[in-house]
Amino acid sequence: MEYRYLLSAVLLVQIALATPANAQDAFKVAIGQLEIWSGQAPILGQKAGIFKKHGITLENFGTAGAGETVQAVISGSADFGVNVGTQGVLRAFAKGAPIRVIGANFTGAGDIYFYVRADSPIKSLKDATEKTTISYSTNGATTHTIVLGYGKELGVKAIPTSTGGMPATLTQVMSGQIDIGWASPPFGLKEIEEGKIRVIANGNDVPSLRAQTIRIEVVNNNVLKNRKDAALRFVKAFRETLDWMYSDPEAIRMYAEAIKAPVSIAKTAVEKYQPKEAKQFDRILDIEGIMTNAVSLKYLDALLTKEQLAEFIQIPPR
Repeated sequence: MEYRYLLSAVLLVQIALATPANAQDAFKVAIGQLEIWSGQAPILGQKAGIFKKHGITLENFGTAGAGETVQAVISGSADFGVNVGTQGVLRAFAKGAPIRVIGANFTGAGDIYFYVRADSPIKSLKDATEKTTISYSTNGATTHTIVLGYGKELGVKAIPTSTGGMPATLTQVMSGQIDIGWASPPFGLKEIEEGKIRVIANGNDVPSLRAQTIRIEVVNNNVLKNRKDAALRFVKAFRETLDWMYSDPEAIRMYAEAIKAPVSIAKTAVEKYQPKEAKQFDRILDIEGIMTNAVSLKYLDALLTKEQLAEFIQIPPR
């Protein structure tokens, strides 16, 4: 009898010890523009088994831009949001939304370009008039911030127009519905090489954006409070994935396969437009400048206080 009880106790201990290693915490992740390298960490990290190693399983899905991503996180239909415009999140937080910053996504806006059809008379942003339409994805997205910056800082007179994702935007440009489209490599590189479209501007043409953390990674605050251990493991796996993405050529191959592009084009897009230094995760750079721009563009009524910023930015230390 004692032996049976002893055996049962041993089995219970073994089960208890095995459970954390085998259990997987599941999260839903909304990613703005699935095709862009800066949003690939959850996708590639899951394929490479990095998130699984940390006890995390992800359900990744794409959105048409930051506006949709922010709404998904706020509503709870997504636990995390990736590749999200910083100013749009600031606005949501200031209005009381349960959304917090869990990491930086991209510094500067050099991975966003604006283009016209090859036969367009527009050669540069200076040629845009009050009748010219210039696209952005969704309200609050990086592209929206850039387009508003063109008007405010460069005096561009074009009409900002929401066009959604990159394929939809290209269709509207090629059909003549929109004069100036937006994209991020590798999308559009083939059309540029074939002479179908011409690049006329870059996100970094807006001076104030060049050294700012233009995009961030976010989390629903209820997830952060109620599932903190799992959220911290998500961040740990995310950081490990970023290191792997920039050190193992297999990551580029997997990315090229996912977006159905030649490895050479995917590699060019990453090395030229998405360098590792722009993908630092741990700090939100020039937050004062970001808030100042947000106030001037009427995303914010006033700058956040130090206490509000401490609540807003919840990046775990390494």
